[in-house]
Amino acid sequence: MTLFNKNPFIKSELLPVDVVFHPSWWNKHAGISFDEDFFYHPLKRVESEQRMEKELYERFGRYGLGFDWNRSLPVIGAVHNAAGYIISEMLGCRVVYNADSAPQVIAAEMNEIRINPEDAFRSPAYKKVLNLMENLKKKYGYLEGDINWGGILNVALDLKGQNVFTDLLINPRETKIQFRKISEVIEKFVAGIARETGTSSVSVNRNVRNIEAPVFLHSECSHTMISTEQYEEFLLPIDLEWSKKYRPFGIHYCGNDPHRYAATFGKIKNLDFLDVGWGGDLKILREHLPNTFLNIRLDPVNLNNYAEEELEATITRLVEDSNNPYLTGICCINMDDKVDDKQVTTIFRVVEELRVKAKKETKI
Repeated sequence: MTLFNKNPFIKSELLPVDVVFHPSWWNKHAGISFDEDFFYHPLKRVESEQRMEKELYERFGRYGLGFDWNRSLPVIGAVHNAAGYIISEMLGCRVVYNADSAPQVIAAEMNEIRINPEDAFRSPAYKKVLNLMENLKKKYGYLEGDINWGGILNVALDLKGQNVFTDLLINPRETKIQFRKISEVIEKFVAGIARETGTSSVSVNRNVRNIEAPVFLHSECSHTMISTEQYEEFLLPIDLEWSKKYRPFGIHYCGNDPHRYAATFGKIKNLDFLDVGWGGDLKILREHLPNTFLNIRLDPVNLNNYAEEELEATITRLVEDSNNPYLTGICCINMDDKVDDKQVTTIFRVVEELRVKAKKETKI
């Protein structure tokens, strides 16, 4: 029997697993249009989420998906999608809504980032959120779900484009000030949502719904474009603060090089959850993060290219590389309309087989 570390802030079933389909899949199979009403019209918000639950139940109900198919729930955000847009819209970016894709943020291309955090909460975008929440709460008496809040550097890129990278070099003091203001907007928004619904990050990665305590999951998609030294100077201080205030604290890193940050992330003593982008070296990450839940992200683009045996071998290898089944999860995010149901069921089947094996061979 092997003895494994555990994290007191991470409580879930062994090897939790979840999937998220791209809007093109939902549009094709469930006829859902991801127009603005999908996100903000109270009736359509509830009806759309229930239709999505029903579609999942009919296809994958035996694996626990879609268990709310027969309930009308006041879900305030698109928890079956993966799209960060709201903070950028609140800060001045235009957002385009399309029938078969996630909301597209149009970079504001600001000459300078000058943020007054209070203005964000007077914006038309935030008023739409408040109106949605007020109408749903009036009808149902409570609220569920959350809205993907993105991340600090992600939002800064939406506001100023690639010139943000130049600012890191030539105007570091002001950049730190503006990053801090973005963090104030994010924190106030997320705390407000969490007080109403009890969660903050199901819409960032659906697998966090399988963690008993709500994970505060900071999206760092764009960190693949900066050095670890820049992260430590500009953004790590904020992650350290959040990791002390919000437990379990997590980082969403969907790039293919999260292992590049392994030693740096190891400086966050309260890093409870790490979303590991496809291609990440789990052995290196586990070496530096022995008490962190590593959420393995499978590759949605090439999923259909796998034979069933190849997919099984890949999942098994990745779980073994993580080297602690009690601090490991598996997900596949943004599978498009070309994915076959068989590929999805293979993920769930293999994970269940790995659970059975782990229970026989390990202890905590």
